[in-house]
Amino acid sequence: MIQKTPDAPGPATGAAGGAVQPVQEQVTEQVTDPPGGGDRAVVRDALGVGVAVGLSGFAFGVTSAGAGLSLAQTCALSLLVFTGASQFALVGALAAGGNPLTAAAGAFFLGVRNAFYGLRLSTLLRLPRAVRPLAAQWVIDETSLVALAQRDTRTARLGFAVTGASLYLLWNLTTLLGALGAAALGDTGAWGLDAAGPAVFLALLAPMLRTAVERATAGLAVLLGLAFLPVLPAGVPVLVAALAAPLVLLVHGRREKRREGPDEGPGEEGAR
Repeated sequence: MIQKTPDAPGPATGAAGGAVQPVQEQVTEQVTDPPGGGDRAVVRDALGVGVAVGLSGFAFGVTSAGAGLSLAQTCALSLLVFTGASQFALVGALAAGGNPLTAAAGAFFLGVRNAFYGLRLSTLLRLPRAVRPLAAQWVIDETSLVALAQRDTRTARLGFAVTGASLYLLWNLTTLLGALGAAALGDTGAWGLDAAGPAVFLALLAPMLRTAVERATAGLAVLLGLAFLPVLPAGVPVLVAALAAPLVLLVHGRREKRREGPDEGPGEEGAR
């Protein structure tokens, strides 16, 4: 007895065929609308970083005014320098009575890291030559972090631009407000506002210390800075603290070689 085999469902019919079209539509939606909302997610994250960090400019304005800098000098630092850690280091050294050249040297060494960010971002963003000098002003920790987290050049440019613009505008605005507020309050030391700058700097630094090497470098830098603070002029302990990085990397490199040594030894003897 011959049984008639039912017709196989077509590509758009039957139990299996009916699921083909929704699956295709879902795939199409994933391609055209990437996870996270696409450009809207990039703008949202970039604005979040820009606003959160930009509000810290108020602490810098207060700290700078408390260090004796005028309103014009304080605003000029945020407009022209625009790298929070270096700005805090500069006004902190001046507030402690340090030599301006020494204070500027400490701020310079802290700002050198932005040059390495620029080398990486230049290959990622691929901006036109005419735009690069202007974009260089925005090459800082936060803009680099947002840009490097993107999936392609277009979204990296978008994240960099939104983060840089929002952070630059808000940082300078809050710097102005902080300096004006400090002038109205008078002695910032009496209010304890002189501690706002270091507190903000530590709050920005802490989330970046993810590996044991980074935490060891930060810890050794703190110890060196505190140890030489009573014996060296203001601003110089910051330069001494910078030696923590090569020292920790040297020790870490030797440990890695020792770990590799025993593993290579038996293999070499077995080969002989």
